[in-house]
Amino acid sequence: MTTATDVNQPTLRPSAPTGRRMSLPVVLLVIAGGLALTSIVRIITGANGITNVSQMSTALQLAVPIGLAGLGGLWAERSGVVNIGLEGMMILGTWFGAWAGYQWGPWTGVLVGIVGGCLGGLLHAIITVTFNVNHIVSGVAINILALGVTRYLSPLAFEGVQGGSAKQSPPVESLGHFTVPGLSDWLTTLNSKGWFFVSDIAGLLGGLVTNVSWLTLIAIALIPGTWWVLWRTPFGLRLRSCGENPVAAESLGVNVYKYKYLAVIISGGLAGLGGVFLSIVANPFYLEGQTSGRGYIGLAAMIFGNWMPGGLALGAGLFGYTDSLNLRGGSANVHALLLLGAILLVIGAIWLAVKKKYVSAVVTLVVGALVFLWYSSTNEVPNQIVSATPYVITLLVLSLSAQRLRMPKADGLPYRKGQGK
Repeated sequence: MTTATDVNQPTLRPSAPTGRRMSLPVVLLVIAGGLALTSIVRIITGANGITNVSQMSTALQLAVPIGLAGLGGLWAERSGVVNIGLEGMMILGTWFGAWAGYQWGPWTGVLVGIVGGCLGGLLHAIITVTFNVNHIVSGVAINILALGVTRYLSPLAFEGVQGGSAKQSPPVESLGHFTVPGLSDWLTTLNSKGWFFVSDIAGLLGGLVTNVSWLTLIAIALIPGTWWVLWRTPFGLRLRSCGENPVAAESLGVNVYKYKYLAVIISGGLAGLGGVFLSIVANPFYLEGQTSGRGYIGLAAMIFGNWMPGGLALGAGLFGYTDSLNLRGGSANVHALLLLGAILLVIGAIWLAVKKKYVSAVVTLVVGALVFLWYSSTNEVPNQIVSATPYVITLLVLSLSAQRLRMPKADGLPYRKGQGK
């Protein structure tokens, strides 16, 4: 937690977040263990698609807009403002990005899309910070307003233009993709061998160097960039103090309103950038409804990551991976993942028993047995379940990680300037 002394020392190097966190070697070990289990499941089930290069490349593409929305939520909530309006800000980003992109080029579309998201963030800041309206109510209103505005503007801007319609923009030129020559082919070949663990690592790494958009690189760089700004600079320290104890921050000379405004506007810009990715990179056009709730999933990824950029990135990757199952061998791959889920539940039950949480251990073991029974008694899963998998994973992950979460102490609480006097 930010202390009063820290806030009053702008030249002091803020320390990294403390608390019950896993070190980097432990995180890497957990990831390696999960990948090893996935490799075992792949070999048992023969579902090679769950870790091939194409699957991982698609997962990365689907994770980017979720991660950008989550980063937007992180900036806002670290300043004490809950941003349920991420979905609406993404919608504004998709529309403005495509509108400017087809006329003046894709990079102009990127900038205008970010501005569109920032406008949504500015409106949310005015409503919540200046007028002190409930943050949830304001966020829902932003979502509804963004949907209504874009639905009204689309016929005016796109109808009558070649390739456009009342619900779709004309096509936008590509930002360009890159593939690391030599390395991509080598990893693809290694992945096709089907070797235990080695081929799965090759598939994961191959997805990071094959057919990658330049905007993906920018999005990835924003994750450590956000961590550095918020946890290694005086600006970030003051901003986080507004989300922990705004009264104490104000008493030490921090302009709480200014930092909240900046955080929420940046939040909107990041969500808008996520929307731009959908309408320029994932699809070369704006299409009504193309966000498909990714703003809400981004918020869930932020919560899963415990309001930290690294954890958020893992959450976005998980949700992006499950979403990619819809596009590549969905039914067979999800059926194989039922076995992985059963194994993980059994491991979880053993861990709970070691922690002497016997009731939870028994419940987890029973659920694991039921999942294994489902896997062993079927050959595939219905397409409806495949489509619902990302959302089911969202609910499961949030429910399982709820006990370790710690939001900023003043997150969502009303604040008036001078209320501490």
